[in-house]
Amino acid sequence: MNQTEYINVIDEVIAKGKYKPAWESLSNYDMPEWYRRAKLGIFVHWGVYSVPAFGSEWYSRNMYIQGSKAYEHHIAKYGPQSEFGYKDFIPMFKGENFDADAWVSLFKRAGAGYVVPVAEHHDGFMMYDSDLSRFTSVNMGLHRDYLGELFSAAKKQNMAACASTHRLEHWFFMGRGREFDSDIAANSDRDDIYWPSLTPDPSFTDPDCGAQPPKEFLTDWVVRTCELIDRYRPKLIYFDWWIHHRSVKEQLRKIAAYYYNRAEEWGEKVVINYKYDAFAFGSAVLDLERGSSVSARPFFWQCCTSTSRSSWGFTENSDYKTANELIATLCDVVSKNGCMLLNVGPKADGTFAPEDEKLLCELGDWLKVNGEAIYGAIPWKKCGEGSECEKAGQFTDSKAPVYTSQDIRYTVNNGAIYAITLGEPENGKYVLKSFCFPKDIDAADGFVGIVDSVKLLGSDESVYFERNEDGLVIHASCKKGSISVFKIDVI
Repeated sequence: MNQTEYINVIDEVIAKGKYKPAWESLSNYDMPEWYRRAKLGIFVHWGVYSVPAFGSEWYSRNMYIQGSKAYEHHIAKYGPQSEFGYKDFIPMFKGENFDADAWVSLFKRAGAGYVVPVAEHHDGFMMYDSDLSRFTSVNMGLHRDYLGELFSAAKKQNMAACASTHRLEHWFFMGRGREFDSDIAANSDRDDIYWPSLTPDPSFTDPDCGAQPPKEFLTDWVVRTCELIDRYRPKLIYFDWWIHHRSVKEQLRKIAAYYYNRAEEWGEKVVINYKYDAFAFGSAVLDLERGSSVSARPFFWQCCTSTSRSSWGFTENSDYKTANELIATLCDVVSKNGCMLLNVGPKADGTFAPEDEKLLCELGDWLKVNGEAIYGAIPWKKCGEGSECEKAGQFTDSKAPVYTSQDIRYTVNNGAIYAITLGEPENGKYVLKSFCFPKDIDAADGFVGIVDSVKLLGSDESVYFERNEDGLVIHASCKKGSISVFKIDVI
């Protein structure tokens, strides 16, 4: 189907559907229960940028910024950008060891309930089959329908198949290549991967900066996204940050109305992830990139983060987090009424770095023992306690947090309260201050009740506990270096 034909289809679906491209209508959307219960998803950044594997997945932009590390690295390793441009990496992106079934098995091993591969990143290379561009993984590089294979494998293993599209940022992403002699200036017609590559860069953060993507590009963005929806029926679509700009609101509402109406036709319950204030409250699910919330939010939200502190795509010498840091992030987010989308970046050949595999397996091992405190859990009346509890906002994971025995997160599931201890005491004594006896019961806003039993998940040993004015004091021998979970039954 060509672009004109698709525009007619989009208009027809919206005209007949329940949802209209207006916030009043889109705010009637209901978030699906499968998403609320899953708690953990796997984000996958894999594409042409995995070939140079330098700096970050923004290589396609940075290699055209004169004086940048990527610019200098590119010239030194591949030659001038006028002779070897980003598109010349495409034939090198072979993915010869890509095995969709093995990938999904690893993600299931990690305990994830949904997977979100990047369908198209800012570089404009589509990792799926399309009638709208020749620059796809089916026609070039892999010569395979990456998204289709991964979706098929996910469905076989009962994992929700989702997708992210970062296409919108493409209109300016490689535009700096027009400032000097590069292949961008020579290859930017409508049918090229570089089109439109406008410069200078618009504001990344100011939603009202006045930047105006070409109307032709915005039409292309809408049609590409709707084709992706129809061809693959993702149960979730993740959008990156630029959708919060004023100039794309009309198109954004149109895409959302189309997606929600299509899902109604299919009998599916779907999700849209957005950043900042791109969507009206209640019309989609907020995503905080590499960050958390101060306290439990009254609405469900998502944190997207990565195994690597330095990049989303695979790069040499990545700064990997520890398994305990990832587990702590998951527990923190769930205690605050959210879920975590954890990213991994495979190598260009389709294999994972040993560090990524190890982290996913360690996360899965922890969830096998402690999953009842996570899957389907809801926040307690307090999300937690401790010095690290109040830190919030996006991009706050540049350094690993230092947890002590005072850092606790709470969840509730099946009538029990779960206390997740992010640090460990030297004397084997945990003090849960939120359970302290208040001096004035009538004026208390904390927990007042009877603790019937305390159990350490993963252990058959009896746990001694006492409750006093300091809190619920638990004496337990926990595995050193681990994040332990206590199940607290109350009557």
